[in-house]
Amino acid sequence: MRFSQFFARTLRENPSEADTVSHQLLVRGGFVHQLVAGVYSYLPLGWRVLRKIEAIIREEMDAAGAQELAMPVLQPVELWEETGRNLAFGEIVFNVKDRKEHMLLLGPTHEEVVTMLARRWVKSYRDLPFTLYQIQTKFRDEPRPRGGLLRVREFPMKDAYSFHADGESLDVTYRRMAQAYKNIFERCGLPTLMVEADSGAIGGKDSHEFMVQAESGEDTIIYCPGGDYAANVEKADSLKEQGETESLLPLEAVATPDVKSIEEVAKFLRVPHKKTLKAVFYSAGDSLVFAVIRGDLDVNEVKLRNLFKGADLRLATDEETRQAGLEPGYASPIGFKGIKIVADPSITLGSNFVAGANKKDAHFRNANYPRDFSVDVMADIAIAKAGEGCGRCGKPLQSTRGIEAGHIFKLETAISGKMGADFLDREGVSRTIIMGCYGIGVGRLLAAAVEYGHDDRGMIWPENIAPFQVHLVGLNLDQPQVSSVADRLYADLKSAGLEVLYDDRAESPGVKFNDADLLGIPVRLTVSPRTIKAGVVEVKRRRDKESTMIAAEALQGHLRELLGKRNGS
Repeated sequence: MRFSQFFARTLRENPSEADTVSHQLLVRGGFVHQLVAGVYSYLPLGWRVLRKIEAIIREEMDAAGAQELAMPVLQPVELWEETGRNLAFGEIVFNVKDRKEHMLLLGPTHEEVVTMLARRWVKSYRDLPFTLYQIQTKFRDEPRPRGGLLRVREFPMKDAYSFHADGESLDVTYRRMAQAYKNIFERCGLPTLMVEADSGAIGGKDSHEFMVQAESGEDTIIYCPGGDYAANVEKADSLKEQGETESLLPLEAVATPDVKSIEEVAKFLRVPHKKTLKAVFYSAGDSLVFAVIRGDLDVNEVKLRNLFKGADLRLATDEETRQAGLEPGYASPIGFKGIKIVADPSITLGSNFVAGANKKDAHFRNANYPRDFSVDVMADIAIAKAGEGCGRCGKPLQSTRGIEAGHIFKLETAISGKMGADFLDREGVSRTIIMGCYGIGVGRLLAAAVEYGHDDRGMIWPENIAPFQVHLVGLNLDQPQVSSVADRLYADLKSAGLEVLYDDRAESPGVKFNDADLLGIPVRLTVSPRTIKAGVVEVKRRRDKESTMIAAEALQGHLRELLGKRNGS
């Protein structure tokens, strides 16, 4: 493709609204264009990358035994009412009405639609197992679209769904899909971590995300450098530091005037944070939840929400807390009943804690569980942190930032059970179909590739997903000899099956080289009066600092060698 004829225009400055590297570079390079917040056009450069990613995904899905189909974007709300997920997804769903006032929605995902197909297709165990997938546009009304393609309202996604007669069959497909995902990300040139994850509003059991490590990532990953444990912070667990173990002292009320926060209490009473108990109140539907955790730790709201089966959980207001008979800043479970109390096991890792006295300006010293109070649920509700012990080997955990590139999880019967998707087993007994779900955000993967591969000059595309393989730069093309040599080289490279972007514009060398660096195509070739005189072509890999001069007759062999080194190795 000749650059002079290509529908692309580069920008020198970063767009003011761009808040991540990928957003800045993709807009500057003419890969995408924002129509409205969270909605983008993929311009020809971006579309070429997207199609290459899709091709890799299709090849690996097909190799894993999945069958491609296409399901509608428009979905009847009645399907979602069968599962109750119209309420679980809430305001993130785009709702529309047709001319007959019938409620429809723009699909944020397709579990209900594909399960309806299985419900009509599957009659007995002989029809199982099978896996269906599609690459389809999804719609989610994100409250705060950000990061360019990383968090959008309209996006291309690969979603696959597997159907099984038993858990053993699901396990086989789950492992097969996990390997397919590893293959996809490796072929796209993106090293990823497979981490334990929360399934969110979709539901289900076992769940893993594939994370591309990047400082701009919106997810925190907790991992053990000495083992194979890694988890999204929403899911991660850890060994908490043991507090002081002392003989239990009598409960004692002390005055703490205008002292509310853990920081203030610890300083006022001269105790470490881990010697205190923190009380946090949440509204869950129509009821209040009292969460208790050691004062040096924080509540993981995802873990807490999962205890209440995805209920609409939010921090309670001071007014709601007082209406329940509790005083914000001075509350504890001591002597209190009538509200469900959920406690983290950390309250057992120590003794003689400081806790609220349930009245203004007062706290208790020497509060101990279970001597002084009881709880309704004891469960891990703490945010795991770097430095805490790995639950598998005890070594200190570390953390990093990551971008979610893919997510697989075992739905089991979370959807099929609610929709009556059943089959007859070998004994003729009706059973519920067991399901798995496997997603990849295709546009997000494109952005993640830029977040992972770039420098201060621009993008550095992995060879397998780069928009072109070769960027041919012609200098001084107003000279007939140069234009003749460059045109002939362009034709020869295309005839050899290479994808070439030929910069034939009437621009200065500086502009052309800056654009080549910005676009990040793996190999740059330069033809100029100087190279023609020497009988060579200047060759530079995008990730290298120095260029080399290659004899014109040896160029194609050299290119085959360079482009055979996958992912910039």
